[in-house]
Amino acid sequence: MALLSVNNLAISFRSGRNRVRAVSGVDFSIHAGEMLALVGESGSGKTVTALSLLGLLPQPAAILESGQALFGESDLFQLTEKQWQDFRGNRISMIFQEPMTALNPVLTVGYQIAEVLRRHQNLKGIALRMRCLELIEQVGLPDPGQRMKDYPHQLSGGMRQRVMIAIALACQPQLLIADEPTTALDVTVQAQIMELLDRLRKETGTAILFITHNLALVSEYADRVAVMYAGQIVECAPNQTLFASPAHPYTRMLLRAMPQTVARGRQLATIEGTVSGAESACHFAARCPLAKPECREKSPPEILLEDGHFLRCYLAGERTPLPEAAALHGDAMAEMPQADAVLQVRSLRVSFPVKAGLFRRTVARVKAVDGVNLTLFPGETLALVGESGCGKTTVGKALIRLLPIDSGEIILAGQAIENLSAAQLRPLRRKIQMIFQDPFSSLNPRLMIGESLEEGMLLQKIGDTADERLALQKKLMRQVGLDEKMLTRYPHQFSGGQRQRIVLARALALEPEVIICDECTSALDVSVQAQMLNLLKEIQRQRQIAYLFITHDLSVVSYLADRVAVMYLGKIVEQGRMEEIFSSPAHPYTRALLAAAPRLDRNGVPKIHLEGDVPNPAAPPPGCPFHPRCSQARETCRQQSPLEVSLSPTHFCCCHYPKGRTNA
Repeated sequence: MALLSVNNLAISFRSGRNRVRAVSGVDFSIHAGEMLALVGESGSGKTVTALSLLGLLPQPAAILESGQALFGESDLFQLTEKQWQDFRGNRISMIFQEPMTALNPVLTVGYQIAEVLRRHQNLKGIALRMRCLELIEQVGLPDPGQRMKDYPHQLSGGMRQRVMIAIALACQPQLLIADEPTTALDVTVQAQIMELLDRLRKETGTAILFITHNLALVSEYADRVAVMYAGQIVECAPNQTLFASPAHPYTRMLLRAMPQTVARGRQLATIEGTVSGAESACHFAARCPLAKPECREKSPPEILLEDGHFLRCYLAGERTPLPEAAALHGDAMAEMPQADAVLQVRSLRVSFPVKAGLFRRTVARVKAVDGVNLTLFPGETLALVGESGCGKTTVGKALIRLLPIDSGEIILAGQAIENLSAAQLRPLRRKIQMIFQDPFSSLNPRLMIGESLEEGMLLQKIGDTADERLALQKKLMRQVGLDEKMLTRYPHQFSGGQRQRIVLARALALEPEVIICDECTSALDVSVQAQMLNLLKEIQRQRQIAYLFITHDLSVVSYLADRVAVMYLGKIVEQGRMEEIFSSPAHPYTRALLAAAPRLDRNGVPKIHLEGDVPNPAAPPPGCPFHPRCSQARETCRQQSPLEVSLSPTHFCCCHYPKGRTNA
């Protein structure tokens, strides 16, 4: 018997005098100990469905039009607010997508975990404290006693996510709803969290509704998968069945849009258009390359293809070939570049002061970047990868002189810029631009998009007249795939993917030679990410722009990068061509990152569990900075910092015992 059965769920939202349908006739069930993944693009109704199961739909905007959610003997949609208070956090819990907004910033971690236990289990005193410590230890947080006293802002993103999990699991709920619990987390932290959820559901029998757009994670952990589009579940099947034989065109196109090594040399297959529904027809018909006339006239019925594999499509599982993705017009870096480097970084060091005491005196310095060397050629993509806190973004900001540097050289287009004044640097700023991780916070909310694009042109004296600048703005909008009429809109009127295109257009407005892309695809849907990556590739081909691509998504790196630099605790520990890093990783840290990354084609590839977090850069360990977490560390590693070792003309590694050498 199913733990939860949802039948004919329909939810709409008031929009002025109209109603917008968000969820339309959804049916699914979850059994004890099972993980059901709910996947699909943003706007498909995944989170709205989850919030309805906790009685958290925003009122009075949301309207529950129909549906039944049987949880044991209770229909969740018939519960009173008093009954909901007994259910939430006790029998049903939720891990919210953004832990920083879900946790109370003025309460300690210990208080917030204890709050749930006091409310639902009536624990007090020593028993309450011991249970809190047990939960903190269970989710893998170091030093539970100290974590109890910490506030949310004192923890990293991965730690905050684990605190959310501890709160959600405090009362051993029967159902756990995990809404994008690993979005924008490092692959190592992501692996730790997924292993934790997987272990707990097997040990306690907790069922998990796992909401995500990361299909590689789903392929590794879920038991069943439900694919949602425009408020409907269009396909539902056991994990192996869905990934081996996807039947719905939407499912097949989502899987094709994922960046993988096998896609190099071709554009990623995208899904044109945006999520939209049609009351009397197939919701996906407008974007489906295989749509038949009946798809646009009548909504398809749900059919059973085989045991447990349901489909809502007129093709009835017929696997008509999808249109091929276009080939790239020649790889910008098919061969090692012969041109002079456009950017050279030598022995770059950046540190931040640690202040303490009444007068806030500097008592120490955190070495965020410690002796980094990089070279970037025209038309090349160099990926900079590593865990949060390793110094990747600091490197990017230092290169565009948004942060002061302690020492080192930054040579841009043959000119040293590290010691230039603001006035001297201004004409050179057009040569190097940066796309920041959060496009919304990097755009002025009071300026229209056209004004944001024109701002840099005015500073750099690009375009003699307003008409010339307007013509250039329209050309940039077309180049990034947006309508020129959008120039008069404000940032809040765009989707996340559209805002990423806008900040790319703003960077291109100054005709730079180098663009630093800081996690510019980390929070995007698979389909939107594919569009962004295709756009970056095409613009690079046209203009021979060099990209420094900062990311933790190794699948994107395998598709986009020409060379890869792996960073750990402020240092580059390994660097080489993409093929060398992915096929012959020499450093233990690189091997751990690659093994932790979720893959659609894992096929028995073992995971390496990288325990612990990046050490405190204010007190780095002696010797090799990675030795406290390295399973292969020897006495030499604990005492001496390793020197750079050349493994090939293009492959370098900082390790005493790199894999591939005779002494390894």
